[in-house]
Amino acid sequence: MSGQKISGVKGMNDILPPQIETWQRIEAVARSLFARYGFSEIRTPIVEHTELFVRSVGEVTDIVGKEMYTFTDKGDRSITMRPEGTAPAARAYIEHGIANTEPLTRWFYMGPMFRYERMKTGRYRSFTQLGAEAYGAMDPAQDVEVIALCAAFFKEIGVPDVVLKLNSLGDGSTRPAYLAKLKEFFAPVIGGASEDAKRAFEQNTMRLLDSKEEVLQDAISKAPAIIDFIDEGSKAHFATVCRLLEKIGVLYELDRRLVRGLDYYTRTTFEFVYQPKGDNALGTAGTVCGGGRYDRLVKELGGPEKPAVGFAMGMDRLVLLLESVKGVQRSAPTLFIGTFDGPERDEAIALVMALRNEGFNVDFDPRGGKLGKQKERASKVNAAWFAGYGATEAAERKLKIDNMRLPEGAPKETVEISLDGLRAWLNDAGKRSS
Repeated sequence: MSGQKISGVKGMNDILPPQIETWQRIEAVARSLFARYGFSEIRTPIVEHTELFVRSVGEVTDIVGKEMYTFTDKGDRSITMRPEGTAPAARAYIEHGIANTEPLTRWFYMGPMFRYERMKTGRYRSFTQLGAEAYGAMDPAQDVEVIALCAAFFKEIGVPDVVLKLNSLGDGSTRPAYLAKLKEFFAPVIGGASEDAKRAFEQNTMRLLDSKEEVLQDAISKAPAIIDFIDEGSKAHFATVCRLLEKIGVLYELDRRLVRGLDYYTRTTFEFVYQPKGDNALGTAGTVCGGGRYDRLVKELGGPEKPAVGFAMGMDRLVLLLESVKGVQRSAPTLFIGTFDGPERDEAIALVMALRNEGFNVDFDPRGGKLGKQKERASKVNAAWFAGYGATEAAERKLKIDNMRLPEGAPKETVEISLDGLRAWLNDAGKRSS
């Protein structure tokens, strides 16, 4: 109906100022840090052929079975909005023959993903993932590099109380014996579980370890651990990962129950979990990053036999964490210039634009109006200083600039600066107010 308000799609959120500035800071740190670690950015399409995720993520997973946004396009093809970033990256790696030109490839990506899942704190149906993928190196040093990258990233953006959990899933030879033992273990209790759990029991029993069903929790806590079944090669690989992490000072906790929710993982698997001493801004779901090895994925998607390791983290959760720790922070003008009606208003506006073009954070109110109202606007955007520019200022070639960030009850502070000295003063004021 014409004129009726249209709301956004449930679970797909707008990101507005000032919160967007937290996102931008995270993105800037990621691009700078990942480049230092030798990772280059890639961008893949938001939609892919559905088969890509069925073959990579696993048909029995909740993502493929329940959560994907899938539709048939005009060419009668099944298309899915990407629910995660690793499979599209692997598809691009194969399709463009990267293995033929680069023996070692390190990529990272940032972008929206889509899952129709039950929403809770920090988990939405449209969410942004930051991830990294490294192809071509089987050595444990590659595992350690991506884990160290995660740890450095959390440190640089200022997220505290993040704990690294570590486990090994072994290689392909590990799974049959372990799955048989796991199936035998869960058989007595699976009758009381849901139909979804029963299907997972039959098709991929390890998925039960991720179940949140109350009837299975006691069994999950006592279930056999896959690390007790891994082969000697995987044991040696994992021991080297642990030794190198200790060598570079990255603390970790062994978690024998840790399995990732996607079928392509092998050997090293890890999560970074937010575990504060007080209230948890993420509620009961504290995992902020997950990853590991997936040495079979490239070949299973039709590419060459290339080992790979990577991770992904939800940026929505990181923003919530940063805001809970530091509050919502926004950039603010160093100087707000108030304008008067009259011929000097053009000069004032020209001065603002010139200063902006020279790299200074200067603001004004294009609506003009009473100077007191403009000063209120300056206060609202948290400007550090305020100056009016009218006939007197134009004639005398100087500004009287008021400090806008004085403590309550403090005496007024005004400085007088010539227009010729304004740039130098702004340089100094900008450093003091940042």
